[in-house]
Amino acid sequence: MIAENLQRIRAELPEGVLLVAVSKTKPVEDILEAYRAGQRDFGENKVQEMVGKKDQLPADIRWHMIGHLQTNKVKYIVPFVHLIHSVDSLKLLRTVDKEARKVNKVQDVLLEIHIAKEPSKFGFVFEDLLTLLREGTWRELTHVRICGVMGMATFTDDHEQVRSEFRYLHDCFDRLQQEFFAGASHFREISMGMSGDYPIAVEEGSTIVRIGTLIFGERNYL
Repeated sequence: MIAENLQRIRAELPEGVLLVAVSKTKPVEDILEAYRAGQRDFGENKVQEMVGKKDQLPADIRWHMIGHLQTNKVKYIVPFVHLIHSVDSLKLLRTVDKEARKVNKVQDVLLEIHIAKEPSKFGFVFEDLLTLLREGTWRELTHVRICGVMGMATFTDDHEQVRSEFRYLHDCFDRLQQEFFAGASHFREISMGMSGDYPIAVEEGSTIVRIGTLIFGERNYL
């Protein structure tokens, strides 16, 4: 069913929208099934789980860190991770830069912005992010590349609320692009939309969707 699920979702996505298969809690066998169906981008939200799976799977998989990332765990994933979606502090950005420098790599990241009505979600408050970026010291970080933004909408059946939150994230992206990244071709990603809300996210301009349940089935709670 995994291959069929992937095929169905890919057929629904517009050209230019990247599908990240969220494989957290799923066994290596399920990831391999998705891989054999042509999937190369996989998302994990725990460092230990990602590191444990990485060595058991093909080397051309592109790993995405989509969960909250602690600074003391950064060193374990920077050598191989493709994109970190969840940078939510200057301290974390600096740590990623430091660890990437050690392995002579420029690490692509997204800035996570808090868009939900739920206080439990992580992410920058947008006005605080503007203040931080205007202060300017982030420009000295030469081994990290900010490629866009990420956000998680409120878990609710109110589709208009979800739409407004995604629209807000797109507005945040536009403002950042205009003020700090004008002409930067790498600043182009808006990572928003999961199994329950990705069609709305795509309508509101998402370039990366993170889908797990609709591909692999219900999550296995460890």
